[in-house]
Amino acid sequence: MAEMGSKGVTAGKIASNVQKKLTRAQEKVLQKLGKADETKDEQFEQCVQNFNKQLNEGTRLQKDLRTYLASVKAMHEASRKLNECLQEVYEPDWPGRDEANKIAENNDLLWMDYHQKLVDQALLTMDTYLGQFPDIKSRIAKRGRKLVDYDSARHHYESLQVAKKKDEVKIAKAEEELIKAQKVFEEMNVDLQEELPSLWNSRVGFYVNTFQSIAGLEENFHKEMSKLNQNLHDVLVSLEKQHGSNTFMVKAQPSDNASAKGNKSPSPPPDSSPAATPEIRVNHDPEPASAATPGAALPKSPSQLRKGPPVPPPPKHTPSKEVKQEQILSLFDDTFVPEISVTTPSQPAEASEVAGGTQPAAGAQEPGESAASEAASNSLPAVVVETFSAAVNGTVEGGNGTVRLDLPPGFMFKVQAQHDYTATDTDELQLKAGDVVLVIPFQNPEEQDEGWLMGVKESDWNQHKDLEKCRGVFPENFTERVQ
Repeated sequence: MAEMGSKGVTAGKIASNVQKKLTRAQEKVLQKLGKADETKDEQFEQCVQNFNKQLNEGTRLQKDLRTYLASVKAMHEASRKLNECLQEVYEPDWPGRDEANKIAENNDLLWMDYHQKLVDQALLTMDTYLGQFPDIKSRIAKRGRKLVDYDSARHHYESLQVAKKKDEVKIAKAEEELIKAQKVFEEMNVDLQEELPSLWNSRVGFYVNTFQSIAGLEENFHKEMSKLNQNLHDVLVSLEKQHGSNTFMVKAQPSDNASAKGNKSPSPPPDSSPAATPEIRVNHDPEPASAATPGAALPKSPSQLRKGPPVPPPPKHTPSKEVKQEQILSLFDDTFVPEISVTTPSQPAEASEVAGGTQPAAGAQEPGESAASEAASNSLPAVVVETFSAAVNGTVEGGNGTVRLDLPPGFMFKVQAQHDYTATDTDELQLKAGDVVLVIPFQNPEEQDEGWLMGVKESDWNQHKDLEKCRGVFPENFTERVQ
């Protein structure tokens, strides 16, 4: 009989719950269709919105904190392996081995302590904070259901009162159910109206305590870790002092975003394998391109983009420069001068040679020679050298006065290419070993960079007489000054 009674109670409870669900569903449909009014509390709805926001923020914070702890654990493992590597490579006879091992042990303990304190003072507190949300969330949902029950009981009581045929027994029963539903709803509503604002305000103190704990733990951790790193540094300094002669020098690597001009420092090819020189063009283009328009502005000097002077080429022997008989004749007009050789300052002074043999000494003149011929013969090498130097600088003293040679404006001196140089830009000269270049100043001195000169090839100048078309920059270390 007891079992049958228990089954009857259970069946009755199930039927009651099913009836409640049907009644709630029916009430919600009527409210959505606008056929039944709904009890609303805007203040409570705002509290529910704050609750959901607070829950989402806390859940995200918990997730990020767990990620941070996982990173700390990964760093601990990486630090431990790095210290193990140091212990393995640190040879027994090196000074400070015991200190290095002790530092590695303290490093490991410091990481473990830091991770554990983060768990105790941050993660567990976070879990406790979030632990209160599920219960409140279920109570908010239950309050919503009780509100629907209250609205349903209220509508049922109101419908019985406005019925044409009133049944006092049903009205009394409906009123009793309404009072009961209202009491249950109001009890839950009052409790939540007090708890939700209090929970919302508690978030400030929780965030402050949590992040203060994390910041304090991390600060202490880095202080202690800094001390260990300083101790390890001192140990390695002592090792370096004992083996200072074997110090490894770290070389800087070139930057990936370095300017292209920074890598254009010319470097001549080996003497054993001379590089083929492309066809030399007046407009200095490294590759076939349209000729520069006469009178056009010269492109900006590559010195603004170059980084550092060019790499010097290997030294080469400079041959002596010979003054041809025709050149001397053109300088002295009707005066006959035999062909001689002028030595450079870098070579020992030797007796100059004449075309037919060795120049005779001053005291061995042939009979009939005049005293003037003897004086001219004795002083001839010095005169030729001085005259040749004057010609380089643009003037020659002759019987008819000062004569200006045909040189570009601002001409300073001549150089001769010792190596082939292939131009890499339109404002550069393309040189071939043996080319003579007339050096002129830069239009804007600020554009000149160390190791680069401005000039025009002598052959181009003699042919075109146009600086705007012929001039260009070239590496100084590919040439050698001849005068």
